[in-house]
Amino acid sequence: MSGELRLLPRLTNVRKEIDMKRYALALILLLAAALGPVPLAAQGHSHEKGRNGGQVTDAGSYHVEAVAKGNMLTVYLNDHDSDKPIATAGFKGLAILVVGGKTQRIQLAPAGQNALTGRADAALPSSIKGAVQITDTRNSTVQAKF
Repeated sequence: MSGELRLLPRLTNVRKEIDMKRYALALILLLAAALGPVPLAAQGHSHEKGRNGGQVTDAGSYHVEAVAKGNMLTVYLNDHDSDKPIATAGFKGLAILVVGGKTQRIQLAPAGQNALTGRADAALPSSIKGAVQITDTRNSTVQAKF
């Protein structure tokens, strides 16, 4: 009988440990469910296709659309809130893309009403990977990640 009494506190401790682990797991799952969407929201939203058939993402107060055709990259700018075209006269840009495992830097200059364009050394895939840095006439810079 005395051996059974000594096991009773141990069993109670084991049950408390199991209950605490269940509680901790439930708390972790609850926090993960609540905080999981935060990193995606912090990155801005991405659209499937832009007006010109390219990839679209947000950068600062702009919707930025990147269209790659052959070795030409065209970046279109629209206002984030109104989606109206942004005049790019006086803007400049730099695209740093990964193409075939290598980095390509493409200088972008104004072209048309709301576009910046540049020529790559090699053909670009239609779906680009990298970043586009855009500098406006006040020297403010934003970065669009694709």
